[in-house]
Formats: sequence, structure tokens, C-alpha cells
Amino acid sequence: MATTDKTARNGETETKGRVRGQGARTVYDTLRQSILELTLEPGSPLDEVTLSEQFDMSRTPIREALVRLVADGLAKTLPNRNTVVATIDFEQLPVYFEALTLMYRVTTRAAALRRRPEQLVTIRSLEAAYADAVTRRDALGMIQTNRDFHMAIAEAGENPYFTSLFGRLLDEGRRILRIYYRSFDDRLPRQYVDEHSAMVAAIEHGDAEEADRLAAEHAAQIVRQIQSYIARDGVASLSLSTEEA
Repeated sequence: MATTDKTARNGETETKGRVRGQGARTVYDTLRQSILELTLEPGSPLDEVTLSEQFDMSRTPIREALVRLVADGLAKTLPNRNTVVATIDFEQLPVYFEALTLMYRVTTRAAALRRRPEQLVTIRSLEAAYADAVTRRDALGMIQTNRDFHMAIAEAGENPYFTSLFGRLLDEGRRILRIYYRSFDDRLPRQYVDEHSAMVAAIEHGDAEEADRLAAEHAAQIVRQIQSYIARDGVASLSLSTEEA
């Protein structure tokens, strides 16, 4: 009987652990998506008590989710121990754009050299999904499929270090893209679709030099247009400075 009771208690503990882990994952995924899509704007408070009530969970999974968001750079813990959505540091954008451009180039070049037929199928599918999102003026769909498209290219290059770094850069850039798409009233120019198609063609033909060139041009025009929008219209509606109260 004692063994049975111990086994039952162990099973209960394991179940609670799994449930708690699932709860933290749910909170993390939900908040991460809201932050990346700017539903939760930079500087917004992430209060444990409020979130506990919102998700109908104890504060433990909430705290675990916030720790992960801080580690991802999407949230920040202030000196008073409050947590807020991380601000966007526009002063660091030149450095960010430099890294992003490099990753566009090396991953697209590598894909042209190493892609497999089944990987091309995935890339083509995501290319079409992106084009469809552009046609529907689905900004959040554009942002997600753009990430998935470039990640599929990175994975075809078969360098896990490049893939991991590129994924983080693309995630960090999703908030910038959302701001940028707003400037078009979510009517993204067809140019993006055409540039994706050209890069896929170069990858399919195994032309590494052309893939590199097209990726560099694609990144350069995105950088120019985002910088132009920021310089022209600014982003005063968002809490973007690095200083916290």
C-alpha cells in the first residue's frame, strides 16, 4: 500500500509538472506573439498579478514565461523588479541591419549550393503563401510567412549556426516590419514578391553568386525603405527609447 501511495504521489507530481510546463509555454507563446505583432507595444507593463488573472493561472508559470521573454530580449526587468515589453532601440538599427544583411546573403548562397529537392518544394510553398498574404493585405500573415520563407532557405543551407542566428534576427525584426507595413496601410508593394521569386529561381538553378547578389539587393532595399520611413514619419506613437522610468 505504501508503495502504491508513493507511486500515486509521484505520478501526481509529474502531472502537475507537465501541466505547469504547459501553462508557462502557453503564456510565453501568447505574450511573444502579441509582442512581436505590436499588440503589446514597447514599454507595456507585464504585471504578474494581472497576467495571472488573465490566464487563470498561478504566478509561477507566469514568472517562468516572463523569464523566457527577458532571455529572448522581448521583455526587460526594471530596477524596481517590474517587467515591461522591451523597447526598440533605434540607435542599434545600423548594427542590426548589418547582421541581417549578412545573414540574408550567406543563407541564400548556402541554399543555392546545398538545397535538396524536397527543400525546394517547401521554399516554393512558402513563397506562394507569402504572395497570397500580400494579395490579401494580411500584414501579420506577411510577417509570419516572410520569416518562414527565409528560415526555410536557411535550413536548406544546412548550417545550424546560421539558421539559429538568422531566426533570432528575423524575430527581432518582426516588430520593425509591423511598423513599416503600417506605413503602407498594409498594401505591400509587389516588389517583395518578385524579389522572393528571383531568389528562389537562383537557388533552384544552383547559382550561388546570383543568389548572393539578389539577397544583398533584397536586404538593401528593405533597409533603405525602413530607414526612410523612420526618418520621414518617426515612430512617436510607440515607446521606443532605451530609457525606462
